[in-house]
Formats: sequence, structure tokens, C-alpha cells
Amino acid sequence: MTDAAPTGILLVDKPGGVTSHDVVGAARRALGTRKVGHAGTLDPMATGLLILGVGTATRLLTYLVGLDKTYAATIRLGESTTTDDAEGETVTRSDASGLDRAAIDAGISALTGELDQVPSTVSAIKVDGRRAYARVRDGEDVQLAPRRVTVSRFDVLAERRGDGVVDLDVIVDCSSGTYIRALARDLGAGLGVGGHLTALRRTAIGPFPIPDAVPVDAIGPSALRTPASIATALYPALELDDEQAAALADGKRIPATAPDAPVVAALHRGRLTGLVAVADGVARVVVNFPPAPAGSVGP
Repeated sequence: MTDAAPTGILLVDKPGGVTSHDVVGAARRALGTRKVGHAGTLDPMATGLLILGVGTATRLLTYLVGLDKTYAATIRLGESTTTDDAEGETVTRSDASGLDRAAIDAGISALTGELDQVPSTVSAIKVDGRRAYARVRDGEDVQLAPRRVTVSRFDVLAERRGDGVVDLDVIVDCSSGTYIRALARDLGAGLGVGGHLTALRRTAIGPFPIPDAVPVDAIGPSALRTPASIATALYPALELDDEQAAALADGKRIPATAPDAPVVAALHRGRLTGLVAVADGVARVVVNFPPAPAGSVGP
């Protein structure tokens, strides 16, 4: 560890075959700090965008977790597995070669919009304090309650057929908490042939796209995004003078010229000092971001 205290947000492109917690560990080692958190994980099989918070910027993660996501995925129709993805054991095989595109499109249409989705039983959802996947691994029969999710786009980009299966390359825009494995499972089940996910890549989280991410081996101080740049990509900005910044730091309410909004990024001399709520011309603190300690790394 170093004496420096890094702070900021990391956009990381996770490779396949490692866990999201492996990536968190790599960031801790590269930046010399234990204070690294994430705004949602990816399965080991999956690749793509992870958002990590470092230092005091971990306070922003709460506001990033619920952002909409975009995924590129491959769904195989004709086979179902124990995990609803390619890492599980095959449970059923059915000849999907007779499926026509109209039937597939109808199945996808039924899974677009607001849905009550039952997550995969091998998800990380906690059941009485334990992860569902851990209970399944121990031989328990896990039944998860459906969750309301929104799939705003579910488009087929390419289709391949052979050996009784149909592989669909798809792109999905969805709300946070949507399981793409469950979409594959439910599409196959609705078509009567079974289905599972063979590839998954998260390509965007809210306004943050995968081209802006760095590979794991490039994690370092230069890869840190300032909290101000992240917050102003999400919320309107309110510029503060010295007196206003000091008052908000003390938890006081201040006059504000910004339009009414539940969350506004309060900036002082280019630094994110906090998130505030503005109503009737008055701003109140939602969360403060204290200045980084002297000698810190990053913004």
C-alpha cells in the first residue's frame, strides 16, 4: 500500500473467465487502496463494462447501480442448461430447425416491454442471507420470486442454423436487474425447444459505453475519471461560489438558480462537492463529497 489516497471512477472492460471481484482485486493492487467498490457485477463467462468506484468516489456508486444496461449476446435455441448459460450442464435437447423467423420474432416480442421475470436460480440474489447460487450448489431447491423489469430493445442482429439448433446474436437494452440468461431461457421455453445463453457482453451502462473503458492491465491513476465528469454525465450541474460550497459542506440549505430536480451535481471550481436536491429555488444536500486528502492520487 502507498500513503496516497486515490479517488475516482473506473470504467473497466472485464475479460471472460474472471470474476468481477477479481477485477476489484486487480484495481486494489494497481491503485494501492482497499477502498474499491463496484456498481454491479458480471458473471465470469461474461465480458464488458464494469464500473468501479475508488476512495470517496464510492459514494457515487449508489447512483450508478440502477442505470439501464445494453448487452450483446448469443442465444442458442434447442438446448436448455442447468444455469441457463453455457457453463451449465445440458438438461434438454430439442430439434429447433423447424422454427421459422416469424415464430422467433413473436417470442421475442412477448419478452419486450415490462415483464415479470424470474431470475436464474444460479444468480447472486440472496435468499435468507445466502446467495441463490450457493444454495443451488448445496443441492437446495431454490425458488425465486419474479421481478418487474423492462426490456426496451430486443433485436436480432444475426441468425445461424445447424445441428438442430438456432443461434441468435441479439442486442438488448434493459433496466437494471434484468437477467439476459433468463431472457434466453424464457425465449426457448416459449418456443417449446429450450434455450440458453452462449455469450454475453455488456456494452453500455447508462451514458457510459464500452469504448470508454480500459482493460484490466491498464488500471492505474491515469484511468481514473473524476467524480465531476461522471456526475455531470448523469445530472444537471450547479456551480457554487466559495460561500455556497462552504455552506453545503456544513449541511446547510442554500439558494439555487437551477431548475427543480431530485438530483443535481454541485460543483465548486471544477470539483464535485456533492449531490443536491433542488426545489423551489433551494438546494439541500443529498450526499457530500469531501475533498481528497493532500497527496492523493486522482481527482
